[in-house]
Amino acid sequence: MHDARFDKLAKLLVEYSIRLKRNETVLIEAFDIPDEMTIALIRAARKAGGVPFAQTYHARVNRALALEASERQLNVIASHELARMKKMDAYIAVRGSNNVTELSDVPPATMKLIARKMRRVQDQRVKKTKWVVLRWPTPSMAQLAGMSTEAFEDFYFEVCTLDYRKLLPGMKALQRLMEKTDRVEIKGPDTDLHFSIKGIPAVICGGDRNIPDGEVFSCPVRDSVEGHVTFSAPSIYQGIAFDGIRLEFKNGKVVDATSNETKKLNKILDSDPGARYIGEFSLGFNPRILHPMRDILFDEKIAGSFHFTPGQAYEEADNGNRSQVHWDMVSIQRPEYGGGEIYFDGKLIRKNGVFLPKQLRSLKWR
Repeated sequence: MHDARFDKLAKLLVEYSIRLKRNETVLIEAFDIPDEMTIALIRAARKAGGVPFAQTYHARVNRALALEASERQLNVIASHELARMKKMDAYIAVRGSNNVTELSDVPPATMKLIARKMRRVQDQRVKKTKWVVLRWPTPSMAQLAGMSTEAFEDFYFEVCTLDYRKLLPGMKALQRLMEKTDRVEIKGPDTDLHFSIKGIPAVICGGDRNIPDGEVFSCPVRDSVEGHVTFSAPSIYQGIAFDGIRLEFKNGKVVDATSNETKKLNKILDSDPGARYIGEFSLGFNPRILHPMRDILFDEKIAGSFHFTPGQAYEEADNGNRSQVHWDMVSIQRPEYGGGEIYFDGKLIRKNGVFLPKQLRSLKWR
């Protein structure tokens, strides 16, 4: 099964996302994806003059290894992987999954140990290589999206091969605007939220780290969040489906939280002191992603959406909040989802999902 769409996606990842140069090394990690896609990536890397390395993984094998992983075994794996990662200029991971809950019966303590031991490998990859990661379309993702497998694959390739260069002027203008902004107000159905983003950087996500992409994020000043917000998109967190999440804030802290699973919601927000404060505020505008599919990598990029994130802040846009939680909660403000407005320093910037300032109009979804 060779598919021209594989080559198109591979070319985008190699030439645009990681901008692979002649003689640069690239590690391709393939998790439960067709060999044809891995081969397309190897060929695209060679065509760019790069030196490809490939490693294939299968979730069921990983589970068997993880189930009784010992500290000694993990030390060997981590040192071996770290040595390899140190020789890489770039990294591409394509992650498929035949069963998203494959690791659900690995003891939490073991999962924590693995994460701790592999942390240095991840830090090396994130901080020292040019990297991009993406999901691979599977029947289970199609099922969550309420679509047939074929229709979902068509949607996936259309979304993932978007020409992000076209969004760049609008993204840069939005970044500049957010960095000049102090007060943000968000209004919508059962939503009236106020906070400050003064002095915190805004970061463009334009297809060079995650695919799909299409957001610019910042972060509220930690104690500045006031009011309440109701999220119109459904959410999955730690394998639990949440709908109709509503949060109320005082001095930056979530003082009241309800949803279809209120008890479980509050349990997660009580994970640690930082989990009730916000670590990210972002505007999404991928013109090809219009409806939620309970997959956060897609849902947080929905055109005309914003997300607000209890928990850990990113280093690039930091308000100092620390937590083991980072939960992107999404609200869509296009008319069919109830509409809404976003104001920067009292000026209406986006109405019913449409940006109004002229310099932002390339971020359109219609």
